[in-house]
Amino acid sequence: MAFATNLLNIICYVPLLGALAIIFFLRRDQTKAIKAVATVVAGLDFALSVPLWFLYQPDGPPFQFVYKTDWIPAIGSSYHFGVDGISVLLILLTTLLGFISVYSSFTAITHREKEYYVFLLLLQTGMLGVFMALDFVLFYVFWEVMLVPMYFLIGVWGGPRKLYAAIKFFLYTLVGSVLMLVGILALYFFNSTGLAAIGLPGLGNAPTFDVTQLYAIAPQIPFGLAKWIFLAFFVGFAIKVPMFPFHTWLPDAHVEAPTAGSVILAGVLLKMGTYGFIRFSLPLLPEASRWAVPWMVALAIIGIIYGALVAMAQKDMKKLVAYSSVSHLGFVMLGMFALNPHGLSGSVLQMINHGLSTGGLFLLVGIIYERRHTRMIADYGGLAKVMPIYAMLFMIITMASIGLPTLNGFIGELTILVGAFTRSTTWAVLAATGIVLGAAYMLWMYQRAFFGEITHEENKTLKDATLREQWTLIPLIVLCFWIGLYPKPFFRIMAPSIERIVRVVDPEYLAKPVAQLPAAAPGHAQPSHGEPASADEPAKAGH
Repeated sequence: MAFATNLLNIICYVPLLGALAIIFFLRRDQTKAIKAVATVVAGLDFALSVPLWFLYQPDGPPFQFVYKTDWIPAIGSSYHFGVDGISVLLILLTTLLGFISVYSSFTAITHREKEYYVFLLLLQTGMLGVFMALDFVLFYVFWEVMLVPMYFLIGVWGGPRKLYAAIKFFLYTLVGSVLMLVGILALYFFNSTGLAAIGLPGLGNAPTFDVTQLYAIAPQIPFGLAKWIFLAFFVGFAIKVPMFPFHTWLPDAHVEAPTAGSVILAGVLLKMGTYGFIRFSLPLLPEASRWAVPWMVALAIIGIIYGALVAMAQKDMKKLVAYSSVSHLGFVMLGMFALNPHGLSGSVLQMINHGLSTGGLFLLVGIIYERRHTRMIADYGGLAKVMPIYAMLFMIITMASIGLPTLNGFIGELTILVGAFTRSTTWAVLAATGIVLGAAYMLWMYQRAFFGEITHEENKTLKDATLREQWTLIPLIVLCFWIGLYPKPFFRIMAPSIERIVRVVDPEYLAKPVAQLPAAAPGHAQPSHGEPASADEPAKAGH
């Protein structure tokens, strides 16, 4: 029992302890030892997070593995960790990609290795804390903590324009964080004393930043206030996603970041924005979320189509993959603001899918960049003749990104489109054009880089993917096929969490007669005879 209670603390702080061990016990010239310690620590952290998959009970309490103790009692802030089905999946994704990022950096990083691995491990602790925190102050601390190591990873080990990209990333995120903090404080004061300066009466409750306690006051937040808090959260989270038009920091950050930085940035950091919406905006501000649906969906669809069109115009492989993220995350936001079980389930699954496929694409681009030191598509051609294993791995990940049936992207996009179609045929049709465009730019890139004649002498002697490089990609490929062929366990673990959010944000949805409801989302039980499903029903689904 003590292990389960402290499991989240152990997972969160193992990378921090590893970073401290490297700082205090290893010299800069001990590069092999530094790499070994970083790899063992990241691997151990992933191994420790795997029990969450087996021990988490979908039919149990909303939040599990809870650890709570007083932290700053003067302001009502507690040290409160806990996870639901959504955060379990994101924690597993974080620890897996963290391990792969460390392992893939052995040959790519050749200077200041000690600092590099320290920042990579510190970043992992920050990201894990975001997905575990159930207190707003604690959440905000981890949200800001992960900003610093990412800034240095881009600014020190990045490309030619690394300082510009790092500062742009830092400033964008900081502006969003400040506005998010304003929204948090507005919630805090409304729950307790109110704000006399702006004529805001409070509820008179004990001051608290505890998210689970603030969920209870969601129905009492007046719409006028909820609208402004939603907008404050929107800017903070939309910058991180990033949603159009807050996306302009992303291509620079991706292109200049080292390969591992891009993998973590695409695979995990962008999910912190979508996670913020699903954990805070929807359940805390349901009325404002319903009010925001038209323009949130409009921005999501613009992002889907705009990201795909701009990706088609790119000559740089890494920039093409970066803009594809804008399009893919547009799908995530579309599913989320369909505000039904299908849309939200697909949205969460697509967050995982994007981390796997786009993380894999950045690893693959990094592999060829190490050999040729160019990312221009025109500098390649005919690579399949000299690098057949690499070409095969690239093809599988490309198809996963496109959404080919039997691979993960198909399941996520299909579920999102079903959710969107339930709300509006127009939404689904417009979003589907993004899938067509996505196939066009990915296949165009693959065809130019891997087929045809070898026109550059430098490409004739390229070595195929090494065993180490293959092993960084194999876990991602296995997961892509697993989700594509048998997604039921993933839907099952998130189903009750999704159901709870839908009950809050659209209580009428589950009260509709069966004839008016679409088929139940994967892992969900349908209500019968026009009555809302009981609290236990969603948990039983899929068992």
